[in-house]
Amino acid sequence: MKVVPEFHDDFWIPIPLDTNNISAYSPFLVPQDHLGHHGVFMAMAALMFFLFVAGTAINVLTIVCTIQYKKLRSHLNYILVNLAVSNLWVSVFGSSVAFYAFWEKYFIFGVIGCKIEGFTSTIGGMVSLWSLAVVAFERWLVICKPLGNFTFKTQHAIIGCILPWCIALSAAIPPLCGWSRYIPEGLQCSCGPDWYTTNNKYNNESFVMYLFCFCFAVPFSTIVFCYGQLLITLKLAAKAQADSASTQKAEKEVTKMVVVMVFGFLLCWGPYACFALWVISHRGETFDLRLATIPSCLCKASTVYNPVIYVLMNKQFRSCMMKMVCGKNIDEDEASSSSQVTQVSSVAPEK
Repeated sequence: MKVVPEFHDDFWIPIPLDTNNISAYSPFLVPQDHLGHHGVFMAMAALMFFLFVAGTAINVLTIVCTIQYKKLRSHLNYILVNLAVSNLWVSVFGSSVAFYAFWEKYFIFGVIGCKIEGFTSTIGGMVSLWSLAVVAFERWLVICKPLGNFTFKTQHAIIGCILPWCIALSAAIPPLCGWSRYIPEGLQCSCGPDWYTTNNKYNNESFVMYLFCFCFAVPFSTIVFCYGQLLITLKLAAKAQADSASTQKAEKEVTKMVVVMVFGFLLCWGPYACFALWVISHRGETFDLRLATIPSCLCKASTVYNPVIYVLMNKQFRSCMMKMVCGKNIDEDEASSSSQVTQVSSVAPEK
C-alpha cells in the first residue's frame, strides 16, 4: 500500500500503488469500498444507529427526570446532568452523522462537515471525560474530607459544570486554528484529530501529546486517586464498625461501583489514547483502518454506558425514571436513598 502524501490538507488514507489520482479515493467524494467489505460498513451503521437512539433516549430521560423531580436536584446530580448533556451532544452530532456516513460508506458531508463533526464530537467527549473526573473529585472532598468539614455548595457545582466545557474548548479549537486538523479516521466515516501524519505544518505529534497528557492522563489520575482514597476511607470505616451490617454493605456496594467506573473510563478512552500513541511512535508501519475505527466507536458508545454506570446505578435516578416512564411506585426506602456512592458519606470516619 502507498500512503497518501502528507501535503493533502483534507484527509489521509492508504491507496493502491498503481494509483496517482488521490482524489479518486477521496473519503468526501466516493465510497471507501477499498477499505472494507460492504457488510463491515453496514454493521458499523447499525451500531451507530443503536448508539444514536439509545444514547439520545437515556440522556434525554436523565435531563427530563431531573427537571421533573425536585429531589434529584442535588449538587452531585447537577454534574451528572452535565454529563448527560455532553453525552446527548455526542449522540446528536456524532453518532447520527457517523450512522449516515457508514450507510453511504464515505463521509458524505464534505470537508466542512468533517470539521464540524470532529469539533462537536471532541467537545462532547472531553466534557464527558472531565465530568467523570469532577464527580470523583467531588466524592473525595465530601466523603474523605481532606479539607475538614467542607461543604459542596451550589457555586461549586456550577464551577464543576462549567470547567469541563472550558477544558473541552481548549482541546477542540486548536485543530481549527492550525494546531493539528480534523480529518476522517478509521474507515473514513467519522472525523477526529489527525493522529496519522507527521506534517510539521500542523504539529500533529505535539497536539497528540497535549491531548494524552492533559485530556487523558490528568483526569484518569484524578479518578484513580480520588476513588482510591474513597476505598481506603471505606475500609477504615468498615473496620471501625465491623458489627454494622449497613456499613459492610455500603463498602461492598461502593467497591463494586468504583471498579465499574474505572473500568468504564478505561474502556471508553484507553483504546483511543493507546492507539494515538502507537501511531505517532510507529510512523511508517501499516495498520488496518478497520481496527482504527474501534477506538472511535468505543468513545461514542460511552453515551450509553456512562449513564448506565453513573445514573441508572443511582437509586434516586432509577426510582424516579421508573416512576416517570412506567408509573411504577418504588419502595419509599429505596426511593429516598441516595446513590450507592453517596450512601457511604454517613459511614466515613471523622478526621
